[in-house]
Amino acid sequence: MTVGTYAEPVVATRGSTDPGAPLVVLLHGRGSNERDIIALAAHLPRGVAYAAVRAPIAEGGGYAWFANRGIGRPIASSLESTTGWFEDWLDTAAPIGRPVILAGFSGGAAFAGGLILRAPSRFHGAAILYGTLPFDAGVPVDPGRLAHLPVFVAQGDQDQVIPAELLSRTWDYLLSESGAPTVAQRDPGGHGVSGEMVSALGEWILHRLDFMSRSGVPVAGPRTNVTWPTLANGQLPLRRGDRPVVSWTIPQQQLSDHSPVELQERLVKTIEALPGVSVEPSHISVPGARAFVLDDHNAGTETFLVPSAGEFAHLHPPYDGSLHLVLPAELAADLVTRGWGRMHPWAGSRLAVGFVMVFGPRDENELTTVEGIVAASHALAAGTEA
Repeated sequence: MTVGTYAEPVVATRGSTDPGAPLVVLLHGRGSNERDIIALAAHLPRGVAYAAVRAPIAEGGGYAWFANRGIGRPIASSLESTTGWFEDWLDTAAPIGRPVILAGFSGGAAFAGGLILRAPSRFHGAAILYGTLPFDAGVPVDPGRLAHLPVFVAQGDQDQVIPAELLSRTWDYLLSESGAPTVAQRDPGGHGVSGEMVSALGEWILHRLDFMSRSGVPVAGPRTNVTWPTLANGQLPLRRGDRPVVSWTIPQQQLSDHSPVELQERLVKTIEALPGVSVEPSHISVPGARAFVLDDHNAGTETFLVPSAGEFAHLHPPYDGSLHLVLPAELAADLVTRGWGRMHPWAGSRLAVGFVMVFGPRDENELTTVEGIVAASHALAAGTEA
C-alpha cells in the first residue's frame, strides 16, 4: 500500500501507549533511520509517546526527507509531497486535539521546519537540532509565522555539514522574526547531538508539556486584524528600522538601538500614574530593574510576571531600556509580528504565554506607542481589558 507516491510509513515507537498521551515525533537525518533516532526516547521524559518515522526517500544507502540541492536545500515539489505523506500519517496517529511536538535532526530538522512553517497551528512545539529551516522550498517565513509555537534550536559551533549561512539564517529567524518563543542552545562540538543537548531537550519538552497540562495555550500561527483598545485607531503600527539585537541567553536583554534615558524616565512616570500602580525593585529581573506592581492583583496568575508580588511589568536598567510584561495572547503575537519586541524564550513553557520583551522607545512617537502597549498589560492584570 502507498500513500501518494510513497510507501506506507515505517514507524518505531517507544514510551506511553495511551492514544491520548502527548506525542513526540522524532525525525532522523540523512544516512540514518528510525531505529537510530528512537534511541533518544530513553533519555527523554517519561509518560510521553514517542514515534520515529523513516523518511520515505532512499538516498545513498540511507533515507532523506526530500530530494535536494545540498543539505538543507529541498526542492519545493519534493518537500510538498513528503509533507503531505507525513501529514496523512499524523492525522491517523494523532488526531486533532492530541498534543504533537516535532524533534528533527539534520535533514529531519529541515523537514520539521517545513512542517511547522506550513501548518504551525497543527503542532505544540518543535526542536530544530543541528539543521536548518527549508528557506528556499516555498514555505512561508513571514514575520510572526510561528507566534506562540515554542521552539528549541540547537547548533554546534564546529558544524561542517550544514552551511554556515543557513545555520545563521535559521538561528536569526527563529529567535526574532518568526515570533516563536525560542530556547536556543549552542555547544562547542560539530554535527552531532551531545548528551548535554539531549538533557536540555528533555527539560524543554518536560516544561512545555507540564505547562500545557495546567494552562490553556493559544493556537500557534500568524494573527491578522488584531485590535488594541489602548492604542490610537486600535492598531499597532509597524516599528521602523531593523529589530534590535537581543541576547539569546537568560536573562533576555536588549543589546542595541537603546532608548534614551530621558524617555525611559518619562515612561516610568506614565506607568506609575496608571490606577493602582506602584514602583519598586523587580522581583524577577536583573539588579536595577524597576517593577510596576498592581496593588490589587487577583486577576489571575497568567497575567503577571510575578503573580505573588503583583508585578505585571518591569523596566530594565538604563543600559538596556527594554521592558518585560504580559499581554493577551493575540496582542503578544501582533507585537512580535510588527517588530515591537519578541517573545520571552520561556513563554508558554515556564512563563505566561503572553510574556514578551518590548523594545525601549527611541523617540516621542515610539514613547506614545509603548505607553499604549504597557496600558494593555495593565488592563489585563487589572481585569479591565476589553
